[in-house]
Amino acid sequence: MHEPPRGDGRNRGEPGVPFVRRWEEEVLPAWLVPTSGENRLPVAAAIIVAAVLQLLLPQKFTLVHPQWLLPAAEAALLVTLTIINPVRLTRHTPAGRYLSLLLVAVISLDNGASAVLLDTRLIGGTAGSQAAPLLASAAAIYLTNLIAFGIWYWELDRGGPFARAAAHSPYPDFLFPQMTQHHLARKDWEPLFADYLYVSFTNATAFSPTDTLPLTRWAKLLMALQSAIALSTTALVIARAVNILK
Repeated sequence: MHEPPRGDGRNRGEPGVPFVRRWEEEVLPAWLVPTSGENRLPVAAAIIVAAVLQLLLPQKFTLVHPQWLLPAAEAALLVTLTIINPVRLTRHTPAGRYLSLLLVAVISLDNGASAVLLDTRLIGGTAGSQAAPLLASAAAIYLTNLIAFGIWYWELDRGGPFARAAAHSPYPDFLFPQMTQHHLARKDWEPLFADYLYVSFTNATAFSPTDTLPLTRWAKLLMALQSAIALSTTALVIARAVNILK
């Protein structure tokens, strides 16, 4: 890696700007230097979609009753997080961090329970005799699974969105192509929520990493868990639906 030029630590052309900071901005890619906080709106929209999908599931595939209870709790947590950081993630607080992890954990546990109930009923032959409702329920669980794991990846990679914006760690948990091929991306490129959602989508459809590689053990285990949930649900539902249609 390049070493910063020696000097008095200041840029003479711009008084008050640390010379090393300007060197970092000119030489290092954006994902390795401090940047502005990420926009909350894409994540908030994904959470709202997940809550709506949970409400649309038939009650026989939900573990907690009344069915609106968990989506309501998720909405309350989202409102609290939005109050802390209305648009951009610029205000880091321990409470906000714990609430964010609790929110995605609630979504994941509820959707995981729905997947288990669906798979159990499919194996037992009590999931239903109509293909369309069965496929719709499986699609809702599949999409919620995709969103939940996308948020997990976004929340945990390099310590989360606040830690990434502050460039606390130079060691990524997910290796995006732009990190190794800098000439393929703009100078200000850094991974955002859409990138992690795409990683979740490809992992849930291909059941393996595609263009982005998990580097740490937790990332590999989390992707393996997502693939297992997606594969079991998809295989059982398609098999049952084909059997019904015949």
